[in-house]
Amino acid sequence: MIEQLTALLVHYGLVLVFANVFLVQAGVPVPAVPTLIVAGALAAGSGPALPAVLGVAVVGSLLGDAIWYAAGRIYGMRVLQLLCRISISPDSCVRETETRFTRWGAVSLLVAKFVPGFATVAPPLAGAMRIPCSSFMAYSAAGAALWAGAAAGAGRVFHHQIDWLLIELAQMGVYAVILLGGALALFVAYKWYERRRFFKLLRMARISVDDLYRMMQEGAEPVVVDVRSATAREIDPRRVPGAISLDVHDLDAELDKVPPDRDIILYCT
Repeated sequence: MIEQLTALLVHYGLVLVFANVFLVQAGVPVPAVPTLIVAGALAAGSGPALPAVLGVAVVGSLLGDAIWYAAGRIYGMRVLQLLCRISISPDSCVRETETRFTRWGAVSLLVAKFVPGFATVAPPLAGAMRIPCSSFMAYSAAGAALWAGAAAGAGRVFHHQIDWLLIELAQMGVYAVILLGGALALFVAYKWYERRRFFKLLRMARISVDDLYRMMQEGAEPVVVDVRSATAREIDPRRVPGAISLDVHDLDAELDKVPPDRDIILYCT
């Protein structure tokens, strides 16, 4: 199996690199870094040249990013909510992405692909924030070149060690496939469990819109705090009547001032 993969990279390396990187940027949960590392190692011998590997990786990445960027411009925050639902990572990745964009703007695209969860969420958020297409493409291309260059370059530099590892894996045969597949399955299972636990805690503390409206109509006067990021509020300016806007990091200090007989409702999304 490992020998076949290596042979495919030798003969169809550029196609595999392009397809792998495109699928990753399109949101498919498959790793691309191992492919780039092996392609970089093979560039020292019979594989595609390193500049060609980087070129097709950047093109594949830009194509996947462009699809999400266009979706973000058309559908706005609904795209981020979709990614939040289908991702196996905790939903905090969306808030972290919004925070980075608020702080750094389009420049954050330079490092997006190095941060788990950031690479997929950043392009649609850039579109939702109406970042100019030219700026998005320039920073996204530069970020893809840095990311692909780091992985393929590491493979090129350490190609002797990688060749040894591939030989060892090939000798293991089917056991290597089982080992790698088992490690991936454990990772996905852990992320699934982590996500399920997060939603269980969220459901325990959740209040519906109808319940909140009923509380207001009955004169309960709950304190509604909008803890969405500034970016999220800019993209979707709708707000709960009477809600106060606070950064999540300022919650403890501000909520200490709320009388103990008042209910506190946090509006996150």
